[in-house]
Amino acid sequence: MGALKLVAVSAGLSKPSSTRLLADRLAEATARELAAADRKAEVEVVELRELAVDIANNLVTGFPSATLRAALDRVTGADGLIVVTPVFAASYSGLFKSFFDLVEPDALAGTPVLLAATGGTARHSLVVEHALRPLFTYLHALTLPTAVFAATDDWGAGADAYAGGLPARIERAGGEFARLLGTVVPVRGGDTGADGADGDGERGELDGAGERGGAGELDDLDDVVPFEQLLGKLM
Repeated sequence: MGALKLVAVSAGLSKPSSTRLLADRLAEATARELAAADRKAEVEVVELRELAVDIANNLVTGFPSATLRAALDRVTGADGLIVVTPVFAASYSGLFKSFFDLVEPDALAGTPVLLAATGGTARHSLVVEHALRPLFTYLHALTLPTAVFAATDDWGAGADAYAGGLPARIERAGGEFARLLGTVVPVRGGDTGADGADGDGERGELDGAGERGGAGELDDLDDVVPFEQLLGKLM
């Protein structure tokens, strides 16, 4: 059994960065848990601050640089992703969002993802649920229920590993993520055929039950009742 490819994406802007530090700690905790289960992990870190200009140019021109293309390939080819963003204006950073805007819609389908964020105060902790989780749900990724948020105070002396502090939360998330990685085989967007279905037809079944609608549901547009007509019946 080959080594699992674990990629951590950090959107921190400063150097050193608490966002990068959190990404490293989560990757280390996951790798330790995998090693305890006799699974090897190859960990790579993608620093978005180093790709900021390339990301902006790609958004404007539509063509990625070789460096950006390599980073996107590492992310979409990972067996598991750890994504960490600083909180800007109560949401993920623009750099973080711009990078994942360049990921093909189905490229992360079925990929396990551990969500994490950093911020000045614990008041921003729900950013993981109201911003990050919907983004990766849209990308059809498999997000771990446990997420990690680290406020500035979490890095201080009060970060007690035995009192539910940040170290304990990192260990818990890393352990759960490792167990998820050991049971899930990601469905690659590139594995789909021209008809949008994989070899077993599972992708087609998912689309049929999901937002695209099953085959034949909208074949006869004459059967679709205008919304105004439906609304009128409720007036």
